Amino acid sequence: MSVTLARVEPSIAGVGDYIALMKPRVMSLVVFTAVAGLMVAPGHIHPVIAFVALLCITVGAGAAGALNMWYDADIDARMARTAARPIPRGRVTPGEAAGFGFTLAAFSVAALGLLVNLAAAALLAFTIFFYVVIYTIWLKRSTPQNIVIGGAAGALPPMIGWAAATGGLAIEPLLLFLIIFFWTPPHFWALSLYRAQDYARAGVPMLPVVAGARETRRQILLYTLILAPLGASLWPLGYAGPIYGCTALVAGAGMIALALRVHAERDGHAASKQMFGFSILYLFLLFAMLMVDRISGGLFGHIAV
Repeated sequence: MSVTLARVEPSIAGVGDYIALMKPRVMSLVVFTAVAGLMVAPGHIHPVIAFVALLCITVGAGAAGALNMWYDADIDARMARTAARPIPRGRVTPGEAAGFGFTLAAFSVAALGLLVNLAAAALLAFTIFFYVVIYTIWLKRSTPQNIVIGGAAGALPPMIGWAAATGGLAIEPLLLFLIIFFWTPPHFWALSLYRAQDYARAGVPMLPVVAGARETRRQILLYTLILAPLGASLWPLGYAGPIYGCTALVAGAGMIALALRVHAERDGHAASKQMFGFSILYLFLLFAMLMVDRISGGLFGHIAV
């Protein structure tokens, strides 16, 4: 009677591979907007509690990124933009990525609930669920509206930051949510215009693949025309001061100008690439000025700083 023993090969993944699984670029934007939500919230939060909250949000964002890469490994392998990610390269196995992601998700939600508050933990859990299950598993492969609906996951971090500081929600974090929600389609559709062949090869029904470049350019313009006044609305509504308001007006005008260029573009993708890059700057400026406004005492008139 012979006994066959299974040999377990050692993992070749390094620390850098696991960091890459967490999508550090996306994670940095998540953390940045969460910091803004936490800072503009009324009242005072202890610095240690604030640090713990942001650490949990960071880990939760990394968990969502790892689970996204685990499920999308087949798509990533067929796209030039993502072929060098850890799983397609064979540096991390799908099982390792899934275990890593689920562990981070459970830790981040539990720690946030135990050490900060349940409201923030519930929002973080919902964000991870929405990004992994609703967007990654369902919407991304089934509809060209994947970015529109799925963008809600990326718009939730300011609300998590606010909830971490206050234990609840209000109109202000909802407005921040809406700004990111309407920013997401023109941002990603600008990218998808010059990556359309990549998405088509991977079988992802992005808007340019399904509806064509002309309709995508039209949708970019429509969403930008909603985004620009929405981004500036915090000032006349009394939730932000003139520092923020002037920045939002100028940056919003820049977004509209680029959207018009994208709409008029027929050959090449120069305007689309410019809009993709500027849209990142746009969101950074708005949330950075919110924090500057809060520190200067000009964001919410009813808050004592």
